[in-house]
Amino acid sequence: MLEPAPSGPIAIASDHAAVALKTLLADWLRSEGHEVIDLGTATEASVDYPDFGYRLARAIAAGDAARGIALCGSGIGISIAVNREPACRCALVSEPLSARLAREHNDANVIALGARLIGPDMAKACVATFLSTDFLGDRHVRRVSKLSTPILAKEPA
Repeated sequence: MLEPAPSGPIAIASDHAAVALKTLLADWLRSEGHEVIDLGTATEASVDYPDFGYRLARAIAAGDAARGIALCGSGIGISIAVNREPACRCALVSEPLSARLAREHNDANVIALGARLIGPDMAKACVATFLSTDFLGDRHVRRVSKLSTPILAKEPA
């Protein structure tokens, strides 16, 4: 059984290359008692991953979802799209350790997975770790707060 995700639904989005993994993860999360917001796509017809990454990022920024799962063939493109939104901290992960560290050290609120690079069991393990791990805070707060500051706004000390 998964630990509950903090304060709200889990949004999930994918492009055509990851629709099968998205469906599997969404069904699994629902079977574990989580509310899931499926932001598409629904078929294997070719689509552009930025459109679905932006859709997921808007859901996180608006507070419609507490956490997000972004999927594409490699996970790279959709993670870049999600990270265009300053309210999102999306980490591309491939195993539970990176999912845990993304939460503990970076307060990631979205993870990205590459459907062509990860199997269903490993994807579930990453999601379970992501959802059940808390941000450590402390020394990481200062660093994480800098992630939402425009890079042209201030030169590092």
